Amino acid sequence: MRPMKLIKFTRFSPRDLLVSFAPTILLIAGACALAYWIIDPTPPHVVKLSTGQENSAYENIGKRYAQAMAKHGIQVTLQQSQGSQENLQRLNKGDTDIAFVQSGSTNEAEAERRGLISLGSLFTEPLWLFMRDKKAVTSLTHLKGKKINLGPEGSGVPRLFRQVLQVNGVHADDIQASDLENTPATVELLEGRIDALVFAAAPDDPLIQMLLMTPGIKLFNFTQAEAYTRRLPFLTHVTLPRGIVDLGRDLPARDYHLIAPTATLVAREDLHPALVDLFIQAASGIHSGAGWFQQQGQFPSPRYTEIPVAREASKFYKDGPPFLQRYMSFWLANLFDRLWVVLLAVGALVLPLSRVVPPLYVWRIRSRVYRWYGQLRSVEQGVDEGKPREELLHRLDQIEERVNRLTVPLSFADEFYGLRNHIEFVRQRLRTNT
Repeated sequence: MRPMKLIKFTRFSPRDLLVSFAPTILLIAGACALAYWIIDPTPPHVVKLSTGQENSAYENIGKRYAQAMAKHGIQVTLQQSQGSQENLQRLNKGDTDIAFVQSGSTNEAEAERRGLISLGSLFTEPLWLFMRDKKAVTSLTHLKGKKINLGPEGSGVPRLFRQVLQVNGVHADDIQASDLENTPATVELLEGRIDALVFAAAPDDPLIQMLLMTPGIKLFNFTQAEAYTRRLPFLTHVTLPRGIVDLGRDLPARDYHLIAPTATLVAREDLHPALVDLFIQAASGIHSGAGWFQQQGQFPSPRYTEIPVAREASKFYKDGPPFLQRYMSFWLANLFDRLWVVLLAVGALVLPLSRVVPPLYVWRIRSRVYRWYGQLRSVEQGVDEGKPREELLHRLDQIEERVNRLTVPLSFADEFYGLRNHIEFVRQRLRTNT
């Protein structure tokens, strides 16, 4: 008895289509995963910021950064330090991610070797030389033999002031230097146990404000300020205007010329690019206002720093915040901003693989039909070898039954019906050889 014909036709074979696409899907998924890993789209949620001494301007500003970053879900851990030099050491050792550093604390070659980048200058930090008002000091050469507190070696002030003394022909051994922190040094000056002390700080530093209004304490006037900026290019010439401290009391009673390095935000070059963008935006909100020594919008700035400016920072100063961050939350914008790399990887694979998948699909469908020709050929060989006809006819019926149960897309019906015709041809041959 002939087997029942259960021929099945479909428009296409979902299973074969899926199998044909599987290698492509796996390659694309792998490329996406690799691109996702390379671009590292998720920045860390905790960042270490090395600031300055307790109650210093650096520490107070660091708190403002922590508040600004907390709005975006970034926790900023503040680390007190002695100042710029200690901050640089922490950056070099990887003990912190980002820090405040005074200009002039390092040089471009050293910064590049250490893998440091600048996010820009934040504000000027005038060099404040306060003295007891005993005898007029009009030149730094008059400081020879004086007891002067330069601050802890971990800060940038000792290195900076020694450079200033050197261009005046005064050597480090010509003064009696001490290394007290700012607060105890101020007490020593007020008590008369030292002759002078040196700060490099923003004018809103509480100690600076207090000393500017303290009777008997005099601020040194750098009348040659412009010449200093020529000899030491990382310095700028700023003027403390008359009456800026207290207009009613006319403090100070005249303009003072000061020399000033700038406070710079410095990071390790492996700091996540998204965090670089976010810190610069925070800096723009914190430091862009007008102040004693700066105009509205003058800071933050890519100028006044000897450390190479980060690529993301340069882009910000040129074009402003990233486009997506103007309209989306930080985390969502960061994800979309970097997913273009994934889309590029997908596009690079889809085009060539799209030419491979259709032939692979055709091959799979045809192989489903063509593989029965091998068994059909073995039946024919059985005829030539003289095997029993009944056995061969039974085997042929089994082949036909299985073939009829195939599911074949309509576009491949010709191959299917060709196979059935060949089965019938072999059956007729078996019958004629009786």
